[in-house]
Amino acid sequence: MTVSVEQIQRIAGFELNALRLSGALGEEFEKVRIPKRGTTIYDLNGAVLFYRIPLRRGQIASGYVDIAADEAFGEPLLATSMGLAWDEKALLETGTARVLEVWPQLKYDAVRFVAYSFPKIALQFLLRRKEVLMLELFSWVEIPPKPPEPRKQLEPSNFERWSLLDELPENVKRTRVRNFRERLELSNLPALQMIDLSVIMKEKLQIRDIVIKLFDTWEIHYSQRQNDHYTCYELRSQQTPVWCVAASVEMVLNFYRYSYDQVRIAQELDLGTCAMPNGLPYSRVGDVVTVMENLTSNALDVTMHTNPTWNIFHSEISANRPMISFIPGHSRSVAGYTHSLLNFPGQVPYRGLLVYDPWPPPATNCTDPEVGGVITRWENFATQTYQFAYSSVLRQV
Repeated sequence: MTVSVEQIQRIAGFELNALRLSGALGEEFEKVRIPKRGTTIYDLNGAVLFYRIPLRRGQIASGYVDIAADEAFGEPLLATSMGLAWDEKALLETGTARVLEVWPQLKYDAVRFVAYSFPKIALQFLLRRKEVLMLELFSWVEIPPKPPEPRKQLEPSNFERWSLLDELPENVKRTRVRNFRERLELSNLPALQMIDLSVIMKEKLQIRDIVIKLFDTWEIHYSQRQNDHYTCYELRSQQTPVWCVAASVEMVLNFYRYSYDQVRIAQELDLGTCAMPNGLPYSRVGDVVTVMENLTSNALDVTMHTNPTWNIFHSEISANRPMISFIPGHSRSVAGYTHSLLNFPGQVPYRGLLVYDPWPPPATNCTDPEVGGVITRWENFATQTYQFAYSSVLRQV
């Protein structure tokens, strides 16, 4: 069973209003409107994967929310962000203009959005249902065909296309389907049927039997003092389509006041040059530890965590230490968490991560980078596959 396009507004409204009531979503979400329709995002295997719904205040698009269409995600809410406005029409116009400029002889009869390497998105150009071209959003770089070499499941390279639904293990899918259906039932509670959930407002769910019992959150700041709320963590976009690891390392090192740029970090990680970049293969994931410690003259004690749990992210962020997170084919940094508990019996609390994602890259080359990337507030921990994480502790003198 998949979520239909007719359901997404109500599902998004319930999930975002619940987070707004809990305080996990700030004032920037207050009185933001959720439209009835969103952009359909397909998996590479052709299935509808999720819907990206623009969030609007008046006529201004200010962010988006991703709602799962497929039960394999485990929960309907994937992520939400106010860091990047989503304009489907403008993206289609820019993408088709790029094709006309670079591939003027290309023939196609359909265009669709695909998660070529979830959560990264591309435009897929089709002719009689067969792909003729795929361009990464924002950078408008052509995505190469799937490499013929065999590899382990869920271990794609940084710029490799791969199908999330085809590669998720069957046992994971089965568990997630059950959780998804249980969560979906919440938005159908009788107490919600008379409530307009198309607008996010803190008091929308302040009704009988719908109460937030617990709310816990932390974002990286200058110190762990509760009265110190000056943000000191900054987003860095990846300066080539495959330098997400370099960008993630740069963000964490910048937090500790090391000013290495991505060109230098890429050199240390053997990621090539601006003109001929390459990604970090899975066989060398341990190099992140070595390079970060070397670049700080061992002032940082860096640890790699395989299959990191929520508790690892929670404990490190609580200690005011940002992390690097590897998911299949991509790397980001994490600088906050939120944890809220609804009083519905048998339900798992919502757990979200504040993700500083270096994707999308800028359209220019890495020697003259533009602002890119997106801050995701929040990414639903239950719907993502976390393969490796890196924590860093400043050694005491």
